[in-house]
Amino acid sequence: MKDLRDLLDHEVQAMYSAEKLIAAGLPRMIQNASSSELKQAFQTHLDETEHQIQRLEQVADLLEIDVDGDKNLGMAGIIAEGEQVMHKDATPEALDAALICGAQKVEHYEIAGYGTAVYLAQELGFDQVATILDGILDEEKRTNGILNSLAKTLVNPLAE
Repeated sequence: MKDLRDLLDHEVQAMYSAEKLIAAGLPRMIQNASSSELKQAFQTHLDETEHQIQRLEQVADLLEIDVDGDKNLGMAGIIAEGEQVMHKDATPEALDAALICGAQKVEHYEIAGYGTAVYLAQELGFDQVATILDGILDEEKRTNGILNSLAKTLVNPLAE
């Protein structure tokens, strides 16, 4: 890596890897959730994630890079932690709270990654790339807000 352009390329590849890992993990989260509202939130985010993967492929085309890069070890670790929690002996209510906790860790990681990528694209004059990435960033922030609201108003009170 020799400059900001290389860093942008890396970030796009890292987020692509992250989204692929998330798309693979969300069905298990949907299956393990007991709250219908939480299941729906996860399903909506899975649909969104699949669309985000397509947009990252579009970004890679605009940047003329291969979208496949190194595996995103940070996201792999967060997902592995979530998998570990799903195998614990837990009440359905506590498991829902744990699923939200894990999902919010994912969202915060994505917000950081996309925020950086948007800035780099803007700094380097890739306006169309920045716009696409900023749209994904907004979706991640919205999902985090939905999860936060579900935790506060529904899931955590039941798990207490």
